[in-house]
Amino acid sequence: MTDPRRVGAVLLDVEGTTTPADFVYQVLFPYARTHLKSYLARHEGRDEVRANIAVLREEHATDERQGLRPPLFSADPFPNGSVAAYVLWLMDRDRKSPGLKALQGRIWEAGYREGALVGQVFPDVPGAFARWRAQGRNIAIFSSGSVLAQKLLFAHTPSGDLTSRIGSHFDTTTGAKADAGSYRVIGQIAGNNVHRAGIYIDGRLVKPIAISPTGRFT
Repeated sequence: MTDPRRVGAVLLDVEGTTTPADFVYQVLFPYARTHLKSYLARHEGRDEVRANIAVLREEHATDERQGLRPPLFSADPFPNGSVAAYVLWLMDRDRKSPGLKALQGRIWEAGYREGALVGQVFPDVPGAFARWRAQGRNIAIFSSGSVLAQKLLFAHTPSGDLTSRIGSHFDTTTGAKADAGSYRVIGQIAGNNVHRAGIYIDGRLVKPIAISPTGRFT
């Protein structure tokens, strides 16, 4: 068991940990689904959206090779209809797809900017963040939601902007939560506090982690 006095970093999930799962499934996901086609119609020419579509095209090709029978993905450079169909197919399967998560984050960005979305955190989160930072502990987020989506949520809470309390953000581009290699990457990026000792909290468990300066996960 990790000695609490040695904990130099707290690595947190979002859904069910800092934020009610209902907000994710009953607010964020439906918002992305409802606004998907209109967002693509307005922004398909933006470089970052083109990049997201390119990632989705690669993921679609992988799904086809694996015989998963995804919806048809048009050869058109900006195939709004087929992109939307494939994104909805991924959402129906709650797929932790980097392309999907990145595009969802961009749709939510517009929602936060327009005031249609307000981030939600549990009541004890702002106080816990302040206490951990006062104790010299680093706070990092590791969630399947994109880094953009994470930052937007914590920047728009009823308690104000909490992003200054968070030292690092990590998403599926870092790796899977079940992969020890993901935590090696996090330890190398998040700083020396993680190398001392840390705990990972994901709403279902509190797991001690220790990562050496050379990246060894224990």
